[in-house]
Amino acid sequence: MPKTTFNELLDAGVHFGHLKRKWNPSMAPYIFMERNGIHIIDLYKTMAKIDEAAAAMKQIAKSGKKILFVATKKQAKELVAEKVKRMNMPYMTERWPGGMLTNFATIRKAVRKMTSIDKLMSSPSYDNLSKKERLTLTRERAKLEKNLGSIADLNRLPAALFIVDILKEHIALAEARKLNIPTFAIVDTNSDPRLVDFPIPANDDASKSIALIVDIMLSAIEDGMIERKLDRDKKAAEDDMEDGGDDDFDSRLDHDDEDEDAIKVIRKDIMDTKAPKLKGSDEGETDSGKPQRKRITKPAGRSKR
Repeated sequence: MPKTTFNELLDAGVHFGHLKRKWNPSMAPYIFMERNGIHIIDLYKTMAKIDEAAAAMKQIAKSGKKILFVATKKQAKELVAEKVKRMNMPYMTERWPGGMLTNFATIRKAVRKMTSIDKLMSSPSYDNLSKKERLTLTRERAKLEKNLGSIADLNRLPAALFIVDILKEHIALAEARKLNIPTFAIVDTNSDPRLVDFPIPANDDASKSIALIVDIMLSAIEDGMIERKLDRDKKAAEDDMEDGGDDDFDSRLDHDDEDEDAIKVIRKDIMDTKAPKLKGSDEGETDSGKPQRKRITKPAGRSKR
């Protein structure tokens, strides 16, 4: 998992906060000092929070779950969409639709409607529609694609949310908290970090700061996905070895059985062929080896005493 350095955060302007008069007292532990009326964020604490959030994201990605990225600010929407799209993760860069999480079934109906419009446009019956009807379908399809196209593959609630600005995305944060979905967020000096499970104190207005932190999170997600793939391949290889070992053992048993049968047949043939010879030899030996007993008779004409 890649780790960021102090100089990288400094060059990206992560340490710049908001004006002193706009600060949230809950951010006091993460503020290093004040300069020219602007709060400076402690980058060492930012580094620690980034590592903590990246480790948690890696474990979520390793389990095969989805993480929803939410960034509707002008500075963040394009870069977040470009970076997250490469990882095949869902993201929301347009207006957050109310009930996106709490009323997820209705959102899925809208996504299925977009799919049905695609099927209709590719079917021959689409040519039979009037020009006005086709124009209406095209506009509706474009609107759905703009608002919900990035979450078309999200079949269930996401495992976590990554939010760039919790003040602007307060509805998304409230829905996630209501459903007990873990939240990761970039919190500036005017935000309340207690509302987020994994807060990252940083500048949420500069595009360089947002890009750097998003890159670190996506790298952690990629590492988790790679480890998941390696574990699955290792498990599949072990299963194949176990199946192959059982087959070899069975084949050896079958081969042994065949050998025993063959040995039995051979022994039986040998016994059958040798049986008469042995029997004959036994008779010959008994006849020739043992001398015949002579019958002793008494001499005639002798009388008993």
